[in-house]
Amino acid sequence: MTIRLATPADVPDLLALVKRVVPLMQAAGNFQWDDTYPNATVFGDDIAKQQLWVADIDGQLAGVSAITTDQEPTYAEVGWDIDEPAIVTHRLAVDPAFRGRGVAKALLLQADEVARQRGIPVLRIDTNTHNQVTQQLFPALGYVYAGEIGLDFRPGLRFLCYEKRLNELV
Repeated sequence: MTIRLATPADVPDLLALVKRVVPLMQAAGNFQWDDTYPNATVFGDDIAKQQLWVADIDGQLAGVSAITTDQEPTYAEVGWDIDEPAIVTHRLAVDPAFRGRGVAKALLLQADEVARQRGIPVLRIDTNTHNQVTQQLFPALGYVYAGEIGLDFRPGLRFLCYEKRLNELV
């Protein structure tokens, strides 16, 4: 598995991945994504900012993650100082054909690496309350539950917030 920055040439494969992931998310009661989000514009913006990472397995796109410094204003509701620099993972997804192969873990470990490279010891992430897989994965990778929020662009949904501090940078 190779973790690399996404390129514009990856967008069609990213959109195909979303089309495979969304029905499974929704079947599990997780309506965080739909047929309008994430889309080519969102991925294109991430690529232009060099913050979209993909997992490549044998030439196939196995997963995606935006590793950013973009914090939602509502993160403050869990007691986080959103003016404190943090690496934030958004749009994490694994192609169903590659589940169980450590793709999400590898992408989250890439977030750790980006944080180390930038000297930012705080990592943050949120997940839909119905996403049981990430609720197990995040704590296993050192993330600590911080509380629950809503997000303005996803009315009616609730999200669980997690934070990880890299001790060697503090």
